[in-house]
Amino acid sequence: MAAELDAVADALLTVWEAARERTTSRVSGAQLRAVMVVEQHDGINLRRLATTLDMLLSSASRLCDRLVAAGMLEREPGRFDRREISLHLTLEARRLLAELRDDRRQQLAAILADMAPEGRQALLRGMREFDEAARRRDASVQSVEPAGPWSVGGDPVQRPVEPPAQEWSAGGAPVARTA
Repeated sequence: MAAELDAVADALLTVWEAARERTTSRVSGAQLRAVMVVEQHDGINLRRLATTLDMLLSSASRLCDRLVAAGMLEREPGRFDRREISLHLTLEARRLLAELRDDRRQQLAAILADMAPEGRQALLRGMREFDEAARRRDASVQSVEPAGPWSVGGDPVQRPVEPPAQEWSAGGAPVARTA
């Protein structure tokens, strides 16, 4: 069943990929993923964004720097901890996502118009059930954080460890860390 679904999902993935490629003339694929995560989790902090994107904190920070420079993200100091930065989409980023979704929906509508009404309803019902199952699986995977090595392509490897971010005083000088 998984092999058959993989084979028939190609048309859907082609529609998604074509819309993404038209969108990525303004942002990279990684930047688009970050924008979508921030949309889902408005006010997300940098550490959680990095974890969600499976990136090092420093890489996520550079990615956000580029998105801020492109006018897609805004950084806002936290209410309780000024060192904690929350991320928010700009109006430009919201427009970009709306264009992406509109493009996808137009392409999907053209394909769906060539299907029988029963097939469209069966597809929608099946996709809703698929989405629910995927969300349940994702929630159960997130609740059980693996300890120790993780795997890439079946081979266990050590997760890279990044040093904690430098803390800064109100005057702009680095704060010495104590163990």
